Amino acid sequence: MGEDVKQFASERIVVPKPLSDEQVESYIGDGFLVVKNVLTRTEMDELFTDMVKLLRGGYECPQLKPLPATMSDEEVLRSFSGVIQAHFISPVCLQYVKHPKVCGILSQIIGAHVPYWDGSIKCMQSMYFVKPPGFPGQAWHQDELYIPTRDRSLCGAWMALDDATVQNGCLYVVPQSHRTGYLWSQREHKRPGEWDWAPESYGFDDTKAVPVEVKAGDAVFFHGYLLHASYRNRSQIYRRALVNHYMNAWSLLPWGKGAPDNRKIVHAAGIDPYAWKGYETPPRDVFIRPIEQRADEDVHKEFQKTQKGTQ
Repeated sequence: MGEDVKQFASERIVVPKPLSDEQVESYIGDGFLVVKNVLTRTEMDELFTDMVKLLRGGYECPQLKPLPATMSDEEVLRSFSGVIQAHFISPVCLQYVKHPKVCGILSQIIGAHVPYWDGSIKCMQSMYFVKPPGFPGQAWHQDELYIPTRDRSLCGAWMALDDATVQNGCLYVVPQSHRTGYLWSQREHKRPGEWDWAPESYGFDDTKAVPVEVKAGDAVFFHGYLLHASYRNRSQIYRRALVNHYMNAWSLLPWGKGAPDNRKIVHAAGIDPYAWKGYETPPRDVFIRPIEQRADEDVHKEFQKTQKGTQ
């Protein structure tokens, strides 16, 4: 590293290195990796409590309308399908963006394909997803379409807060679909009862898809070019997940209109070679991922019929 970089780099964040060489190679080859017991039960409960607090207006957020105090926690959870950028206003969510074990794993895989990479990473997005019984999933897509990187280093850390099964809408992935670096075109899908309002990627062979069932506390790390989806929850069990997105800290982040290097990032491991640029203070706001009302009503009615038929 040159003296000029040393001068402007931020303080080094040291994280554990829990993965074996075989696990790193598996991620590089397949585009995803399951790691067991990343979060403890106490940590998962803390995240649940904090998300309910956030939605009830427990943090200053001018554009977030607090939910009525008369709503139960379950009703609160059923009122949305996701909260994006909760770490902008919640110190608890910010703590999990910087989770040492998560960041340690990421510091071994994100830039493993890049020669001379030193393990430095940054985080640009946090997403808390809730999929109650009967709710739809998300169509096939690649995260790189939404968060562009310059070196194919985007990685999602998908942390299961409930057991994720085929029945309640676990992730599906197409192994090795990240290898070419090809971004598939998207279109409006025709399955409103199965998927939410987001478009679907198409043109690839989805017969190669496999489900990724995991236990609560496990994490799935997947490449930004990897095709992945989930289907509606056909069980009576919630499927909650915390999904944070990270990338190589050495790569610029051309994310957002006219932004050559978005600085609303969190330095998560190693150094930030662009620390000399400073950091842009994010707005005290979150994005609530809406529920496709028509699809939700249709799915919920079908779900109720199914339950009556099995009682």
